[in-house]
Amino acid sequence: MARSSRLHRTGLSLNQFTRPVATSETGERSPLATEVAVAAGVFVAMCVVVLMRSPQLLEPDDYAYRASIIALSQGHLLLTNTQYFALKAQLSAHGGPGIEQWVHLSSGKWISQKNPGYPFFGVIFQWLHSLRAIPLFYGAFGCAGLFFGARTWLGRWGGFYVVALYCFSGAALLFAWRATMSTFTDASLIAGGTGLLLGVLLRRDDPPSRRFMLGVLAFLALDCAVFIRYTDVVVLGVAVVVVVCFARVSGVSWRMIAGWCGVVAAFGVFDLVINHLLYGGVFTTGYRSGIVTFGVSAIAPNLERMPSRLVDGVPMTILAVVAVLWIAIRVVSHRGVGPTAQGTERRDALVALALAVGWFALWGLYSAYTWTVGQTLGPGNPLHVVRFYVPVLGLIALLGAWFLTRLPKWPATALIALIMGLALWSYVTPANDIIVGRPPTARFSQSGSATASSVANLPGPSPMGEIHSVEPPMN
Repeated sequence: MARSSRLHRTGLSLNQFTRPVATSETGERSPLATEVAVAAGVFVAMCVVVLMRSPQLLEPDDYAYRASIIALSQGHLLLTNTQYFALKAQLSAHGGPGIEQWVHLSSGKWISQKNPGYPFFGVIFQWLHSLRAIPLFYGAFGCAGLFFGARTWLGRWGGFYVVALYCFSGAALLFAWRATMSTFTDASLIAGGTGLLLGVLLRRDDPPSRRFMLGVLAFLALDCAVFIRYTDVVVLGVAVVVVVCFARVSGVSWRMIAGWCGVVAAFGVFDLVINHLLYGGVFTTGYRSGIVTFGVSAIAPNLERMPSRLVDGVPMTILAVVAVLWIAIRVVSHRGVGPTAQGTERRDALVALALAVGWFALWGLYSAYTWTVGQTLGPGNPLHVVRFYVPVLGLIALLGAWFLTRLPKWPATALIALIMGLALWSYVTPANDIIVGRPPTARFSQSGSATASSVANLPGPSPMGEIHSVEPPMN
């Protein structure tokens, strides 16, 4: 009784955090199967769009990750000189650099300077000769988690809206196409984990064991994203803080929180041990000092140049910003009629606050990233440079979906169609495949012959088509 009284005084009642009943304006339930089928259709459409286009390795990062995946498929995280040069020779046999951005350790071994996580998530697809399925597989997980969370929070058609927004942006399509880049994979792990955690916190009536296990899965997904890209730890940190702060109103027991935090801590120790084994120090990475830098001096130029690229690559950002402002205005002005409506506004405000903090935490961090300052000077790199901002795509999609559920059906449908059209336009625009300041690579004809070209040329079939048969000698 004391607990219920405290919640009542704060304006939050228990039933405000149960999942909303998905009903239409006529009072009829919206069939879940229909929503799932439509959302699944959107995801399949994204896969078709991505796979219809021949792959190409555009940057040194693509080559670095590809070599790591192939080496791991042969059972190696580190390569000897013999192994490294044998693999490099095989991967460059038809032109191109073969391997880039690997470092020679003091032990004499070679390893990619990239975070070591992504090859573990891609190696099974190398064994299956289907590297292009890596981002799509994890994209399916991201869409499933987002659907679960959005339908719990937003009700009718919320799941469809969030999947459509997540799958169809220029940035999502481009990085789902670049299979040996980790960008869309860690974004999908964050999206799936966020959606699952949102659903767990809102579904108070679910059995505690189910909530706990789904929470474990959510935090494991967020942990895996950090394993792929260490800066994703800011999103993981926000998730932990949100769970602790919202434990009372969401009906989550401290035993559940302790279990989830234990998962996070165990995975964190695993990350540090891997770093120590591979690079010789728990906080050491493959990057030399001064390669990855953040500074206050980078904030102003990034704020000047990045917004246009972000809106171009992720146009739903506009919907998400409007959603945050709309929710804030509703709470401040108390436009809700009656305590139930006001309680819904407060619930939306808490969810939006959590999503916005995670979103702005990562974007705020990369606003101080010095590398993007140089990459945004002059022509080229119009969309690919936004990859550091892509990991929170799912959070932005959830806020954008909230906005769409507040609109009548036809305007919301028209906006979805417009956003999907803009995504396709960005995806096929040749200028979005211009990478400036890179060494020449090879371009391959359908017959497999190599011709010299620059990566600034239009996309064509990539050396990715040759790697399935690579079996470098691992002595």
